[in-house]
Amino acid sequence: MATVIPAEPYKPEPNPYAPNPYSDSYTVDPYKQEQNIYATNTYAAQIPVEPYRPEYVPHTPAYVHPPPVYYSPAPSKPHYSAPAALIYIGDRSHIRQSAGVSTESDDDDVYAVGQYYAKAKYPSPTHYTHIPATYSGASSFAITIALPEMPYPTATYYPSPTTPYSKPCSTCQAATKRPVPMVPVEPMSKKPPVPEYQRPPPPPPPPPPPPPKCTWSGRQINDPVTWDPVPTYAYNDMPKTAPGPGPIDPDVWRVVTQLTLKEKIGQMTQIEVGQIIDCNGELNRTAVEYWIDEWKVGSFLETPANHGGKYNWYSPKTFGALTDAVQKIALERGAKIPVIWGLDSVRGANYVKGATIFPAGIATAATFNPQFAYDAGRIAAKDTRAAGVHWAFAPVLDLAVNKLWSRTYENFGEDPYLASKMGAASVNGYQGDYKRDRSRVAACMKHFIGYGYPFDGSDRANRHIAAHEMLEYYVPPFKAAIDAGVATAMESYGVINGESVVMSHHYLQSLLREQLGFKGMLVTDWGEINSQATTYYTAASLGQATWATLNRTSVDMSMVAEDSSFAAITYDLVSKGIIPVERIDESVARILQLKKDLGLFETPFADCSLQATVGSAQDIEAARDVVRESVTLLKNANNVLPLRQSDRVLFVGPTLNSTRYMGGGWNIHWQGPSDAEGDAVYQGFGDTVLQGVQRITGVRPDYFEGVDIDGVPVTSISAIIDAAEEADKIVIGLGEKTYAEIDGNIGNLALPDGQLNFVYTLASETKKPIVVVLIEGRPRILDHVVDAASAIVQAYLPGAYGGLPIAEVLYGLVNPSGRLPYSYPATASQASTTIWQPSFSAYNPQWAFGYGLGYSNVTYSNVTLSSYVLYPGASITASVNLTNKGPRAQKETVSLFTNQAYRFDSAPDHLRLRNYAKVDLAVGETKRVTLELKADDLAFWTADLKRRIELAPVNIVINPYTQDNIFATAQLLADPNRLL
Repeated sequence: MATVIPAEPYKPEPNPYAPNPYSDSYTVDPYKQEQNIYATNTYAAQIPVEPYRPEYVPHTPAYVHPPPVYYSPAPSKPHYSAPAALIYIGDRSHIRQSAGVSTESDDDDVYAVGQYYAKAKYPSPTHYTHIPATYSGASSFAITIALPEMPYPTATYYPSPTTPYSKPCSTCQAATKRPVPMVPVEPMSKKPPVPEYQRPPPPPPPPPPPPPKCTWSGRQINDPVTWDPVPTYAYNDMPKTAPGPGPIDPDVWRVVTQLTLKEKIGQMTQIEVGQIIDCNGELNRTAVEYWIDEWKVGSFLETPANHGGKYNWYSPKTFGALTDAVQKIALERGAKIPVIWGLDSVRGANYVKGATIFPAGIATAATFNPQFAYDAGRIAAKDTRAAGVHWAFAPVLDLAVNKLWSRTYENFGEDPYLASKMGAASVNGYQGDYKRDRSRVAACMKHFIGYGYPFDGSDRANRHIAAHEMLEYYVPPFKAAIDAGVATAMESYGVINGESVVMSHHYLQSLLREQLGFKGMLVTDWGEINSQATTYYTAASLGQATWATLNRTSVDMSMVAEDSSFAAITYDLVSKGIIPVERIDESVARILQLKKDLGLFETPFADCSLQATVGSAQDIEAARDVVRESVTLLKNANNVLPLRQSDRVLFVGPTLNSTRYMGGGWNIHWQGPSDAEGDAVYQGFGDTVLQGVQRITGVRPDYFEGVDIDGVPVTSISAIIDAAEEADKIVIGLGEKTYAEIDGNIGNLALPDGQLNFVYTLASETKKPIVVVLIEGRPRILDHVVDAASAIVQAYLPGAYGGLPIAEVLYGLVNPSGRLPYSYPATASQASTTIWQPSFSAYNPQWAFGYGLGYSNVTYSNVTLSSYVLYPGASITASVNLTNKGPRAQKETVSLFTNQAYRFDSAPDHLRLRNYAKVDLAVGETKRVTLELKADDLAFWTADLKRRIELAPVNIVINPYTQDNIFATAQLLADPNRLL
């Protein structure tokens, strides 16, 4: 069937530089008006239509397609589309000549509309090439070809008409939270079809809205929305039993059966927000309608600030208005199912203006306090939900093995036990009672699996990980998250031992679903299915990659991000019976169950009542508490720290007067604030170390930048040396520029030469005590700075509010208690050194895992075991006395490690962390700390993938790198052939 609709053409200014839209590198995009192509008398258009059906009837009533068709450049990826129809338009004589039809003959396929005629020809159903349609004549037309759908169930799910959805924030003070029963509409009874001659003509379509005039320069500005956050607020704490994904509810299955195939696949498709932002940086509602109507998309992700949006940081109100607008369209069109929006709220709601940006995961791990991981997740969830976003792509549970890796700062360190404790607490913080508490979001454990050990240290590089090592070290944090009820998971980029993760039955079905028991929803990482054909070359085409992913794995949603390839290919695969529809139903059921659990069928819009809590003083103080317990004192010769109020201190270095360097990546933007934005982009939501110093001392500190973040001199060294003559001590801030993922790849783990040489020069020329403060995402090699500096403080990436707590540590208002969550390398060859490496390998990093000093003298004594024999299935306890000999109160982390003298046929670990506790000690106080050790904790995976316990003595060691000779030995009695 064909319809030709007379319409006035949209005529933008001619673009002499416009490329040929039919070249391989371009594709149809009807919603980016800045790339329009216009010709005086002839129009060309590619018109995607539904695939040809054998039951096609030429005289079926026509359908309309209001939007005009435009073109824009496409990503440099292969494009997949449905077949097109070849349309001839003009007077009847011209049509017949163009179509090769005799002018004397009648032709049923030539349709008259007004004074114009059109002829439709349909290509082969296997022909997947765009075919242009030629428009000729005095007027232009917007046309489409619509073919009958395959017969699907007629029932469509709608919310109960008696209980409406909550209203968007633009029309309410707080979201209505009346539950909506999921009651599907019963299918209509079948009636005989009405003969075509009795059917009324369709109503005329409304005229398409004129495309916006592009007036924006492209330079982002500050979101003008301001608010006064409430200083405190109440919240629901974690329930005793963590809820998690479970069996699919019957009403969810009923909805699944009522969706068309295209609607099902749409639920499995996730599109990035840049596809619905227009040339003025505003929401393009026509584009939203396109994705909802044409592809039935069920999920969007990301912030407009990263993808052509008008503002550099979206306030919760503005962000919420955008997500509400999209949600409203989704509820009125397409499948009429709420969309789920995902966001990388990895350290607070870092993409929401004014939300408290927490320290990076690596800093949180340094606290050895899981409560902080919980608090960061809870506050991130609240602020994320305030913006109308329901899903946080966090926590990051990769192990930071290769320290060159650009994502080291995102996770909880190199140790499986520490990462497991922090990861489980983080999941609980994000989710809480997420099936009832609408201030929580779905957490997403990522990246499954083995992502943290890239062979050469570059992001997404191949990982060489033996199967038993994968189970022993890399799986436990994910298992802990699953046990904590994590609702979703994200698979990992790249390949392991050459095998694609996203297409792996072993990793994403056997291991994740069957062995670990994960029941939640699984999403790919960005464009990862297509990347198998375009980046890793593990598939011949996008079609093969999509088939393998759906056929072999349990992936539920494709973060395809930038195009409709996944939806189109999957539709074709299922239509041809290559992928069974039951496989699609399984994924759609998990997606809809997640939406139901999150309350999207009752409260799909942003909760206005949460927006007033964004940026609360209560949250800022929580973030600062994390910094106070994460800052790690690595060296303190001659007790140069803490600084005294009476000290004359010269502050120098690029990181002491910067908020953005404290934030790093995933901080306002994906790569962090740009050089052009600087600290101004924070709009007052943050501080610096210098501001913290001034707040403590009441005096503006003496400061020179000295060198920039790349080590390039920006201040006369002689001027700094002259100023240092008047100082008692010099504090130098070193560190890294902001980065994330591939953009953070480095080939040298050492800090820039310019920064290191700057320290050497000041040390040799001034002879003053030097304190180095490191603000870095990964442990950069310090070379001789270790010797030149009197004190070294590791602050990691403390976040936007890290300045004051760092100053408090420097001046002794806070006694540092952080412990290294990784092994800090001394040389480049130690980039992948870990505390759990085989015991026969030398372990001599610059500073060991778990190392950290304080300002007080804490001594350990009287280590005892409850039993010196350890049986399988049983446990023993180790107890030790701690005494704080002053001069300050101290928070002390007590860590229990084990190693075995030998393990038959499997090299023992150097040390393994098995338990820890963090205690408060007043000056002069002695506490006895008791830690449990289970025999089954000592089980290990063998090369033949069996898990057993070795009959050998077990050395139990307490804080081996901060205390001397604090150990005991127990005899492990076990049958070496007993498998666990």
